[in-house]
Amino acid sequence: MLAVTSILSVQLSSALAVGLFPIVGPTGTAWLRLTAGALIFIAITRPPLRSVRREDLPALVGLGVTTGLVTMSFLAAIDRIPLGTAVAIEFLGPLTVAALRSHNRRALAWPALALAGVLLLTEPWHGEVNAAGLLFAAVAAVGWATYIVLTQHVGDRFSGISGLSITVPIAALTATPFGMVQAAGNLSGGVILAAIGLAILLPVLPLALEMIALREMTPTAFGTLMALEPAFAVLLGALVLHQTPAPPQILGIVLVVLAGAGAQRGGRRVHELELVD
Repeated sequence: MLAVTSILSVQLSSALAVGLFPIVGPTGTAWLRLTAGALIFIAITRPPLRSVRREDLPALVGLGVTTGLVTMSFLAAIDRIPLGTAVAIEFLGPLTVAALRSHNRRALAWPALALAGVLLLTEPWHGEVNAAGLLFAAVAAVGWATYIVLTQHVGDRFSGISGLSITVPIAALTATPFGMVQAAGNLSGGVILAAIGLAILLPVLPLALEMIALREMTPTAFGTLMALEPAFAVLLGALVLHQTPAPPQILGIVLVVLAGAGAQRGGRRVHELELVD
């Protein structure tokens, strides 16, 4: 239940973020959410700056910059294409990482299955594809794959959420040059409160729930549950954004979910705790 609640929190944050787009734009929304999240993490835990070693800096900075770029790219994507489609495309990133880490050639069939699902979702043969939206989602997919690799390195060095009190502020700084320009002149008390609410839904609440859930279940089981994210994205896209999928698109989501669950079977780390988002 904790893992499922985490998924719902992530996707609900994405769906509700669309409501701020007409006011501050997708990039401005990303900047406000990251900034609010950074301030919350700093308030919760003091950044462990004294324990940072020189060799940790590339991973910390890389993870922070990647988080900022993924957040901006993903919100730019859902401004142009349905939420479920964007999440399915973004999910190709971590799914490919899980398949490659399995050291089994047959595992590469899972990303191929997910790609078939994405094709059913986007239906490029109808000639109505939003190229910019697909490009932003693809950038988010590459960023999410990079995020997983860097998160494991940072997670092995810093306990709990202490590493996030460093990387999330870096993510906010990464989004500042782009988001501040888009949001300038449109900030109000209501917008700032909405950004704080979005930050609680993502990243604060999901990370806390995931840490508790991982104490009670294996990383592989947790990762399999995370494969449900595209399905939850379609559900909340329909309920909150009124984005009703057609039957071929529903089949596409099913293929992506099956591929995600299958890829997790060989994606478990050995002798280390795997951080799955």
